[in-house]
Amino acid sequence: MPSLLVKNAALLVAMDDADTRWTNGGIFARDNVIERVGPSETLPEQADVVLDTRGLIILPGLVNTHHHFYQTLTRNLPAAQDADLFHWLRTLYPIWAGLTPEAITVSTKIALAELMLSGCTTTSDHTYIWPNGARLDDQIAAARAMGVRFHAARGSMSVGESRGGLPPDRVVEDEEAILRDSQRLIEQYHDPARYAMLRIVLAPCSPFSVSPDLMRQSVALARAYGVHVHTHLAETRDEAAYCLETFGRSPVELAEDLGWMGPDVWHAHMVHPSAPEIARLGATHTGIAHCPTSNMRLASGIAPLRALRDAGARVGLGVDGSASNDSSHLLAEARQALLLQRVTGDPAALTAHQALWLATRGGAATLGRDDIAQLAPGMAADFVGFRLDTLGLAGAAPHDPLAALVFCQPQQVDLSVINGRIRVRDGRLLDLDLPPLIARHNAIARALVRGEPR
Repeated sequence: MPSLLVKNAALLVAMDDADTRWTNGGIFARDNVIERVGPSETLPEQADVVLDTRGLIILPGLVNTHHHFYQTLTRNLPAAQDADLFHWLRTLYPIWAGLTPEAITVSTKIALAELMLSGCTTTSDHTYIWPNGARLDDQIAAARAMGVRFHAARGSMSVGESRGGLPPDRVVEDEEAILRDSQRLIEQYHDPARYAMLRIVLAPCSPFSVSPDLMRQSVALARAYGVHVHTHLAETRDEAAYCLETFGRSPVELAEDLGWMGPDVWHAHMVHPSAPEIARLGATHTGIAHCPTSNMRLASGIAPLRALRDAGARVGLGVDGSASNDSSHLLAEARQALLLQRVTGDPAALTAHQALWLATRGGAATLGRDDIAQLAPGMAADFVGFRLDTLGLAGAAPHDPLAALVFCQPQQVDLSVINGRIRVRDGRLLDLDLPPLIARHNAIARALVRGEPR
């Protein structure tokens, strides 16, 4: 089995429970698993691949718990720049109806490239619109080619405007077809093993775009196969009003009624839970994908992050759809989380270390993983390195290099190793020619918005 030696890191941060850190640190991994970690002088001197990481801070790869890759095609759209969630969706649904398999593939690669260069090594995605023959298989093929650890969510919408839902009828699917495809994807792709590179998630979109029956049947199907489930919940006050009017329940109460609570469930946003609901979310160890930039961009509100964590909920970070964030930079999301929590009036509401914990250990827990997001023997060989001699960290790295990653200008990685394979080296993605990919992505984006064939 091939071996990998990382040595001479300026600082190596394990992100373990003891907050272990080493100067002149290193990692020895064999195949895709870390065998030893610690001071460089205590590690083997030889390996099949040796990386001298002098001048870098090394930490576990970041984990993204919520995204919509296809939305990179509609970033910064003028008609949706100043809208709240419901108006934003109504503007974009008709455009997304023009997505094709190529659009899904190319936008997935663009989103993954951004994520990987920002320090992300594991990500989930929640695509819930599948027009014109597009399938989750298109995303899976792209993620495999990129070499990223991927939790692929089979999203869905089944309740259109004619039945009281938000999306146009032409972009929703038949519920039996959704369930059949969900079962196919689990049986064809899901890998429950430790160090799995691909897992399937079932992810009906939201209370205003799917039926209670589909929510119940999806979670039952997922539990029969041992896979996790994901949806949007309690994101906006409009959603709360819709749920009260339609179901006579708050969004969280509805999720409880439908069986959508527990250690195999995570919800995106959770901006507006009540205090008793926070307690129940924590008691059931339900997961939360905190998406501060999107919540700010759409004026949705500030999630009660500390209360959710204190109650026992599993909380990670998500960059959310790039059309409601306009970026897929996970390290920037950690910085945004820190700043937004402090707006509430407490200058220590979230520390830099806690923000990075959310981006690593918190994200792993949210996705149900205990094999990633810390540097220790027996953990997956997923780690990233940031240079400390950059302009954006000047005057900060000498004092507290770990906190500098959060407080200062968000950096791009110099090194990324995923599953024991080098995917970014010297700040460049390996095995990917970005300029033609960007050019094709922009061409698809222009044609999609104009309603032209691609």
